[in-house]
Amino acid sequence: MVHASQVGVPSISRPTSNLKEIQIELPSLEEQNAITEVLDVIDDKIEVNRKTSATLEAMARALYHSWFVDFDPVWAKLEGRAPAHMGPATAALFPDGFDDNGLPEGWTTGTLADVAENPRTGVKPSHIDPETPYIGLEHMPKRSVALPEWGYAGDVGSQKSGMSCGDFLFGKLRPYFHKVGISPVDGICSTDIIVVRPTSGEWAGLVLAVISSDAFVEHTNAGSSGTRMPRTNWTDMSSFEIALPPVALVSVYEDITKPWREHIVATIHENQTLAALRDTLLPRLMSGELRVGAARDLVEEVA
Repeated sequence: MVHASQVGVPSISRPTSNLKEIQIELPSLEEQNAITEVLDVIDDKIEVNRKTSATLEAMARALYHSWFVDFDPVWAKLEGRAPAHMGPATAALFPDGFDDNGLPEGWTTGTLADVAENPRTGVKPSHIDPETPYIGLEHMPKRSVALPEWGYAGDVGSQKSGMSCGDFLFGKLRPYFHKVGISPVDGICSTDIIVVRPTSGEWAGLVLAVISSDAFVEHTNAGSSGTRMPRTNWTDMSSFEIALPPVALVSVYEDITKPWREHIVATIHENQTLAALRDTLLPRLMSGELRVGAARDLVEEVA
């Protein structure tokens, strides 16, 4: 019979001097430095990918603000200057003046509902493959559209929402946390996340720029309900007013920014592959099962 005093790990209560006597085989210092150099190549590549994604996101946001909020090209033409950083064909899509409402001539005032929708697809995790990707608020960093990690349906139990790769996700719980991102996978997400999908492809870049803007987050936060756990909803989100430019101009913005979004998603998957490789190589290198030269060849193939 096992007594309560015998339950547990007996060695934990032994003097620490016993632990110090345990011998561990380690590679030589020179070998350890070589291992560190190999793994640092992977970490450096991961960091470069993260910084590149952040730069692309900032570029898309700056272009959106210049074209569709500050109307810089319109002001330039109004003042007799050529709009900066664009060719003649794109410049021709901007008017050279404003209407009585302060909008570029030919543009209209609309709302997010005019260009985006909230597909509501309820999913029970128990009814799908447990390896189906799952994104919760805990997987969404603040102020970054790149969502670098996710869980799996087998780890959650309550009703969730369906999502597709490329959908935009907005954290509706405490919206001031500014959790907005691009889904990098097909799967499910928390019901505290609102799935946003453009009504047609040419509006995708503009929709993402709108819902990830400070002005939009402030709008949702001001209208959120609940004191301790405030939440926004699609009705309030969809009422956000935006300037609606001609489709031809929106299509140009989409043509420019779509490859940036695709690159952000691609680097997320690349970083996961790199991190898995790093975590696999480390114990094999430390045990001597794999030599540094062979590991370096593997790393050079992917990094």
